[in-house]
Amino acid sequence: MLIQPKDVTEALRTVKMPGSDQNIVELDMVQQIRIEGEKVSFTLVFQRSNDPNVPNIKAQCVQAILRNIGKDVKVAGNITVRSVHDMERPILPGVKNIIAVASGKGGVGKSTIAVNLAVALAKTGASVGLIDADIYGPSIPIMFGEKDAQPTGEKVGTRDMILPIEKYGVKILSIGFFVKQEEALVWRGPMASNALKQLIVDAQWGALDYLLIDLPPGTSDIHLTLMQTVPVTGAIIVTTPQNVALADVIKGVNMFRGKSVDVPVLGLVENMAWFTPAELPENKYYIFGKDGGKKMAEELEIPLLGQIPIVQSIREGGDTGEPAAISEDKTISKAFSELCTNIIDIINKRNDNQSPTQKIIVSKR
Repeated sequence: MLIQPKDVTEALRTVKMPGSDQNIVELDMVQQIRIEGEKVSFTLVFQRSNDPNVPNIKAQCVQAILRNIGKDVKVAGNITVRSVHDMERPILPGVKNIIAVASGKGGVGKSTIAVNLAVALAKTGASVGLIDADIYGPSIPIMFGEKDAQPTGEKVGTRDMILPIEKYGVKILSIGFFVKQEEALVWRGPMASNALKQLIVDAQWGALDYLLIDLPPGTSDIHLTLMQTVPVTGAIIVTTPQNVALADVIKGVNMFRGKSVDVPVLGLVENMAWFTPAELPENKYYIFGKDGGKKMAEELEIPLLGQIPIVQSIREGGDTGEPAAISEDKTISKAFSELCTNIIDIINKRNDNQSPTQKIIVSKR
C-alpha cells in the first residue's frame, strides 16, 4: 500500500476539535507527517500539552486513518503531542541569510537564476543551500543533474532529519526528490505548505551563509507559509524585459512590501535581457524589448541586480545538470559573477542598515 501525506491529511480532516467548527487540519494542529511504508507518524499541536481533549483527539485520529486509508496502517502509538510553546524551537539557527527568489509569472527563468546564483555564491567560498519550493513544478533536481537522487536521513537527538543532496558546493532539497517525475501533484494548499515546512524545518541544513528559496511563480499559500515559518532576509524578483512579465512584477513587489509582510525587496534581475549568438559574442539582439527590467527597477525604486542574456549554453546547462555558472564562457561567467557580487553587496547593506526581518503572524478568523 502506497500512502502519501495528502492521504493522511484528508483522513484527519474528519476530526474536529471540540468547541470548534473547524477540523484539526484547518486549525494547523497537524505537523511533521512522516510515512515509512505502512507506518504513519505525525505531531498534534495543542495550545497546551495537558489539554483534556488530547486522549479523545488522538483516538479519533487513529480511527480516522484506519477507516479512510486502511486497517493495516500502523498509527497507534505513533502520534506525538506538543504544545505551541514546545514547537517554537529555533528554526535554521545556523543560517545567516534566507533569500526568497520570486517572479510575478511563470516562464521568466526564475529557477535558472536561483540555481546559477546558488552555484555562483558557492564559488565565492560561501556556504549555500537551495530549497525548491515550487511544489507543483520542481525543476531543481534536473538542473543539478540529480533527478534520481534520494536524500537519506539521520537521527539528531529524538528527531529524524533529512540530509540535503550536495552538488557544486550547494546543499539542495526539492519535493522532486520524493515523488516520481511523471507523477502530477494534485495537492490542496495545506498539503503543499506542509511539504515546504518539512523541507525547511526537518532538514539538516547546518551552518549556511545563504539559503535560497526558489518560490512558485505569482503569489500563493507557499509564499505565505515561507514567511510564517522563517524570517526572510530579503526577496529577489526575476523578470524578462517584456511588458506582460513586467506587469506582474509590481504585484510580486507589493506582496513583499505589504504592511503585514514587510520583507525587504533586494532588487530585480532581468533575465533574457538580450540574445547573443555564440559566433557573434559582441552582438546583442533585444528579442523581448530593451531595458524593460531596468526601467521597472527605477520606477519601483529598487536596485537592478543584473541583466542575464539569452545564451544557448544556459539552457543546455539547465537540461544537462551542469549550471551555466560553472561554464568557461566569459559572457555567461561575467553575467552571473556580477549578479552574485551585487547581491552579496545589497544583502550586506541591508543587514547593516535594517533590523532583522520577523516572521509574519496571520490570525485565523
